[in-house]
Amino acid sequence: MAVRAIEPRSATQPTVGVLQALLVDLVALSLETKQAHWNLTGPLFQPLHELFDRFTDTYREWYDEVAERLRALGVPADGRPATVAATTKVGELPGGLVSDRDALQAVLAQIEGVAARLRERLPALGEDDPATQDLAIAIVRGLEKQAWMLRATAA
Repeated sequence: MAVRAIEPRSATQPTVGVLQALLVDLVALSLETKQAHWNLTGPLFQPLHELFDRFTDTYREWYDEVAERLRALGVPADGRPATVAATTKVGELPGGLVSDRDALQAVLAQIEGVAARLRERLPALGEDDPATQDLAIAIVRGLEKQAWMLRATAA
């Protein structure tokens, strides 16, 4: 008995665009939070060092899910460094050591930016692909929780 390949569902351009943009933003967030994790200074070093490490792990899990969703839809995922650098909307931390307060505010702004961009795109996903929208909603919920945690730390 011959095994036939399963044809993937044809993904529409809005779905692919949202997923690809989310993929590069999550890869960039993982790099930025790891950068902050390594170069923190100040009295909030310990809690932020640990928090940024957990955030990095979460972004890696999420971007793997996003990339695998792209593949399930039959399109390639592009998380190459050049693609991430050229297309992400996540800002960049300054080089060198960064104070705990500056790192907190910078990472908070990055997280809020990714969450806002994704939230704006959710309606298109619901019309086009509810399964992808479900993944995106879970990520928005997680990003908003992380932003709340940072705002509470800054208070």
